[in-house]
Amino acid sequence: MIVVYQRVSRAEVRVAGEVRARIGRGALLLVGVAVDDDSEAARWMAGKVAGLRVHEDAGGKLNLALPDVGGEALAVSQFTLLGDARKGKRPSFVRAAGPETAEPLFVRFVEFLRAEGVPVQTGVFGEHMEVELVNDGPVTVIVQSP
Repeated sequence: MIVVYQRVSRAEVRVAGEVRARIGRGALLLVGVAVDDDSEAARWMAGKVAGLRVHEDAGGKLNLALPDVGGEALAVSQFTLLGDARKGKRPSFVRAAGPETAEPLFVRFVEFLRAEGVPVQTGVFGEHMEVELVNDGPVTVIVQSP
């Protein structure tokens, strides 16, 4: 599993021009599920994301996590994160889980993240989405499960 964590002051997802999810201060999470991922990978990733200290404390240091700042998360499934572009001009997506595996694991990841105390909005799995964000910092971190 791979997550691109972007600290945001706001973010939203639109499908067919309609806003489907919107958050304020927090994190936009682009989530890619790999073929060998399982529920434990989703649990690990949720714990890592919830505890990631990339929000500023009173002294301006990156020392606080989402729950510490009352932040929200907007999770968007994105299989293209698993694209391998090392050879040729067209990425290979053989490492990306198919929708029958990826969707339930994406849902589990969101459930685990909520259990960590993070309010979560989501995009619409499998749909063409327009994602708009204001990256705060900018702060962007890529997290991969072991």
